[in-house]
Amino acid sequence: MIPFNRPAVTGKETTYIQEVVASRRLCGDGPFTKRCSEWLENYSQTRKALITTSCTHALEMTAILADIQPGDEVIMPSFTFVSTANAFVLRGAKIVFVDIRPDTLNLDETLIESAITPRTKAIVPVHYAGVSCEMDAIMDLANRYELKVIEDAAQCLMSTYKERPLGSIGHMGCFSFHETKNYNCGEGGALLLNETRFAGRAEIVREKGTNRSRFFRGQVDKYTWVDVGSSYLPSEMNAAYLMAQFDHADAINSDRLASWNRYYEGLRGLEEKGRITLPSIPNHCKHNSHLFYIKTRDLEERTDLLLYLKEKGISAAFHYVPLHSSPAGVSFGSFQGEDRFTTRESERLVRLPLYYQLRKDEADQVIDSIYSYYESN
Repeated sequence: MIPFNRPAVTGKETTYIQEVVASRRLCGDGPFTKRCSEWLENYSQTRKALITTSCTHALEMTAILADIQPGDEVIMPSFTFVSTANAFVLRGAKIVFVDIRPDTLNLDETLIESAITPRTKAIVPVHYAGVSCEMDAIMDLANRYELKVIEDAAQCLMSTYKERPLGSIGHMGCFSFHETKNYNCGEGGALLLNETRFAGRAEIVREKGTNRSRFFRGQVDKYTWVDVGSSYLPSEMNAAYLMAQFDHADAINSDRLASWNRYYEGLRGLEEKGRITLPSIPNHCKHNSHLFYIKTRDLEERTDLLLYLKEKGISAAFHYVPLHSSPAGVSFGSFQGEDRFTTRESERLVRLPLYYQLRKDEADQVIDSIYSYYESN
């Protein structure tokens, strides 16, 4: 069986974890947590990077830092993971879903302005598959209407928009280090703060609403509860595993890109025949080969293809069911305008196996099986 995903292992993880065990310092904000934060800050050139327990928790922190209140509205695509919306629903916000572009499957920047009302507080662009939304247009709208931009860059470490790292363009950005991501520690995330004014409060929110970090720096003589917050700090074990991944970031990125390109070149013939649609990457965007997808004719063909690949020993998958069609989506949000592409494109999408050290013969087996399916149909 060719798995859909296999978490990256670089070889350093065990060594780093053993260092943590030997130190008897297992809780967060130890040496490896600090190294991960510094690596992210240097990579992204952001003001502050905080390692978190998940991207979900990083998003929840942004909702607090953006001062989302009951009745506020937050604009985002419906084609995203539930955490994107949940983070703001937990603060009492109404979610306003906007249609996606059919080429990149990202939030359609030309539809955002019509969704803005006096209650709008933030825009949450989701960079799907490591490919950037049109951030210049989004930031221009945010500046004109005085809105916060929170980048859901869960899939995007090592991706850029006009040479700027994703997650570093909006007011805040969030990464995921779940085992399905290019760089992982099983469960984990990060919050990037691109404005200094958020940094102090972010430390407090991340430490259960206390000024514990200031206490350990000797800035206060005791720590106490000063704000809302929760336990968003991962253990040093997670950070040690993650640092091993960061040490090999370029190698992992190059390896995955080679597999992505092998799929793209191998399947171009089917696209030229009009049988499938391949991913579209704008010239000013550099992607991190987070995932490779094809789009079939319709839902029926997708279902049939997925069953066929399973029979061939290949684990492929579809992706998000649009949030606005879910029971919670109906309760907590509404779709602005016409759903021209969100549902249609989501029903056509098939994600192929892609992971660090995917063998060439495995990728070729996937390609050959897809050709075999279309030759017989």
